[in-house]
Amino acid sequence: MTPEKIKEMVDACYLAKRIRDLLPQLPEGVAPSYLQVLDTLRRLHAGGNPVKVSDISAALGLPRPGVTRLVKQMEAGGYLRKLSAPEDGRITYVTVTEKGTALSDKFDRQFYDRLAKQMDGISEAEADTMIRTISRFYQIMSERKMEIE
Repeated sequence: MTPEKIKEMVDACYLAKRIRDLLPQLPEGVAPSYLQVLDTLRRLHAGGNPVKVSDISAALGLPRPGVTRLVKQMEAGGYLRKLSAPEDGRITYVTVTEKGTALSDKFDRQFYDRLAKQMDGISEAEADTMIRTISRFYQIMSERKMEIE
């Protein structure tokens, strides 16, 4: 791959970051990461198993201490509830509250469902390729961080 193509990829990533800035404004005190955690929790709960902070961390590919901090913030805001496991009090499970479900549903229904109807110019295959490419590019960049002298 040429340096010029790599520059184009970096520029495309900048545009991708700007797309996030175009998302609807969230309610006061709600970070964009809340929606990611809520979606992840709901997806993990769909499997029927209780969910721990470490499960969320693994699913999002984020360090556990950061997810633990985020879960505490979300619990304080009323979006999540932590429960001790009946079989072992040292294990804590995380569940979505009614308030968390309402927030997640609002953004899924009012934004993503409407946006999906406008994305007919992008095929599922193109979207999958973009997701794989950005994920791989991120992995390469984070593993091979280089300094300029």
